[in-house]
Amino acid sequence: MKFLHSMVRVKDLDKSLQFYIDHFGLIEVKRYENEEGQFTLVYLAAKDDLKADSKINSPLIELTYNWPNDKGETEDYGNARNFGHLAFAVSNIYKTCQKLLNHGVTINRPPRDGRMAFFKSPDNISIELLQTG
Repeated sequence: MKFLHSMVRVKDLDKSLQFYIDHFGLIEVKRYENEEGQFTLVYLAAKDDLKADSKINSPLIELTYNWPNDKGETEDYGNARNFGHLAFAVSNIYKTCQKLLNHGVTINRPPRDGRMAFFKSPDNISIELLQTG
């Protein structure tokens, strides 16, 4: 068995991509548009998970964007807590948190002990940072 990805439903794909790529530093590695199903899937990887040959041997994050209906409405996913969190190991937790703060991201649980921090995505997904080592 191999863990493939965590799927997160997003309401605003552009806003979510700006957050995950520009602010947090993930890389888009694959995109799938499904006209019939009216959805877009975007797969993201952490920079350190990309090998020199561009192959990925780590789990990905799948952002699922369900297109608006004929009235231009998108589904409201609410603030359900049925999804726990995404976790990433980082080499410098304080530097990573400062970068996020510089982009206006609120750190809900700062790295007081130097080992762990939590913040949320635009879609209210909790993200945990763990200091490597």
